[in-house]
Amino acid sequence: MSDLLWEPPAARKAASNMAAFMARAHAEKGAAAEDYAALHRWSVERPEAFWDLLWDEVGIIGEKGAGPVIEDGDRMPGARFFPRARLNYAENLLRLRGEAPAIVFRREDGLRRICSRDWLHDMSSCLAQALAAAGLGEGDRVAAYLPNMPEAIAVMAAAAALGATFSSCSPDFGAAGVLDRFGQIEPRILFAVDGYKYAGRDHDIRANLAEVANGLPSVETVVVIPYLTDEPDLSAVPKAVSFAAFMGGVAPGPIAWNRGAFDRPLFILYSSGTTGKPKCIVHGAGGALLMNLKEHRLHADVCEGDRVFYFTTLGWMMWNWLLGGLAFGAVLMLYDGSPFHPTPDALWDFAEEEGISHLGLSAKYVDAVRKAEVAPAAGRRLAVLRSVLTTGSPLAPESFNWLYDTVKADMAVASMSGGTDLLGCFVGANPLGAVHRGEIQAPQLGMDVRVFDSEGRNLLDEKGELVCARPFPSMPVMFWNDPGDTRYHEAYFARWDNVWRQGDFASVSSATGGMIIYGRSDATLNPGGVRIGTAEIYREAESIDEVEEALAIGQEWQGDTRIVLFVRLATGAALDDALRDRIRRRIRERASPRHMPAVIAEVADIPRTRSGKIVELAVREVVHGRPVANIEALENPEALEHFRGRAELQT
Repeated sequence: MSDLLWEPPAARKAASNMAAFMARAHAEKGAAAEDYAALHRWSVERPEAFWDLLWDEVGIIGEKGAGPVIEDGDRMPGARFFPRARLNYAENLLRLRGEAPAIVFRREDGLRRICSRDWLHDMSSCLAQALAAAGLGEGDRVAAYLPNMPEAIAVMAAAAALGATFSSCSPDFGAAGVLDRFGQIEPRILFAVDGYKYAGRDHDIRANLAEVANGLPSVETVVVIPYLTDEPDLSAVPKAVSFAAFMGGVAPGPIAWNRGAFDRPLFILYSSGTTGKPKCIVHGAGGALLMNLKEHRLHADVCEGDRVFYFTTLGWMMWNWLLGGLAFGAVLMLYDGSPFHPTPDALWDFAEEEGISHLGLSAKYVDAVRKAEVAPAAGRRLAVLRSVLTTGSPLAPESFNWLYDTVKADMAVASMSGGTDLLGCFVGANPLGAVHRGEIQAPQLGMDVRVFDSEGRNLLDEKGELVCARPFPSMPVMFWNDPGDTRYHEAYFARWDNVWRQGDFASVSSATGGMIIYGRSDATLNPGGVRIGTAEIYREAESIDEVEEALAIGQEWQGDTRIVLFVRLATGAALDDALRDRIRRRIRERASPRHMPAVIAEVADIPRTRSGKIVELAVREVVHGRPVANIEALENPEALEHFRGRAELQT
């Protein structure tokens, strides 16, 4: 089986935004232009020149400011990008007007809306006026407990227009999970809905909303957007007003953009919180904007009129990531509901019927539809689909093949890795490069990504810690309520001074420059002192038809660590000795004898975060009889009970 799966045709490379930027970098800054690797080296060796040129390339609206592009560029944390710049994030996103669509929204029950650029501007204008009338301004927090709907984007834009800070959760969060997040940041206004639809059912959240409102004394008004019904009864929700009443009949008009400092707080995002209360990660407006536009324009090759989709909720940073396409005149494609309702083909129908050019999916979703034998191309042309983007976890090598075999042979499959911590990617798409099976294409421009051994030495073709050795503009401004930046430093810089440790176990290929992620480094297994990435085990176990999903942990056992593999089986399959032997043999032959699990046990479900990531650390705590903090961070916390007190783990 060839590792090379696809290479962009020469004409496609030449027409890409990346090729145009490479030529500009060479002409204006003297950058090497022979290939992407040379451009990337220049971008990390000459960061002032690169980020300065990128500002111009993506057309940032605002004042760049005189003086250095980077102050204290040798400090991480501590480096400051564009220290004298003034800009407004929403002004950049809403720069285009007219009747062309800005958003196409579809709900799982078939509800469909098209919202023009003028609609988004005017709705944001009215909301900004209403927020200002309520006394909201720079530095205040606006919270959203909303589904992935057009109004959510307008609420964000209105808050950003005023210089306020926006934070969000999806409506499937329980009250405790919302309070764990918003309770720390003390918002003044909370936007919410009366409920949401998922898997064919209506979920009324007004009781949760009442609990949230009672638990947030800082909130002055709860603005409820009708979603399940046109006029929901809000009498039981403290401080609640209808969306129409809050808007108060204001008329759209020009928006008075509040331009602020590059690092003015824009978004507050949250760590998954499965080992304690979620960390509140504050991102600045300039860093979020510059990183976001770089990834859309250069790496994803987004152009005006493209239709860009990512299956996400407001509880995952990919929603914030998706917003950047607006700046280039792309149409944001929003889907709300289950990706398997009314059929497992729901997202492929959406892609075909709406002409999606960039289809963003979680790696776990791709694995699931592959296992379910969904045939995306059956009865569909997917004519304009140029890229499939995946993230959330490593994309299995088999899933790379499946996408090319069953979706489309002529497209880019771009696995990406980064996260909430940087509101972007360390490694991901390269429109000038080939796609190799199981590999992320390339480090992203401006990101000095390396793999370190335990002594902080660079590695090639060997597994180690994924790090970034130079500052980048979307490093968090701070963690909320973190005196002295203590938790911030511990999260990324405790291992090596002036080096960001991402917490992923990875390797870089000397042959291709691509990267393989093997899982979280804090979840790596250490049998006999050898570090093993969990993703290496999953891709082999899940290649067996009977295994739908797997989760591995290291169990403390007789003075060492042994690998325990939990499997969720396909309907009708049974975990007998023969299947256990097949699983072990597959892992031994395709990974190594050290990867073989000592124990294989069946579970009915596997716990995951609301963004779809399985939670090895929480399972490890349960297996060892230790408490799991903040189970509200999980989509299915009841699944943890399948791992408690297992007899197989006592012998």
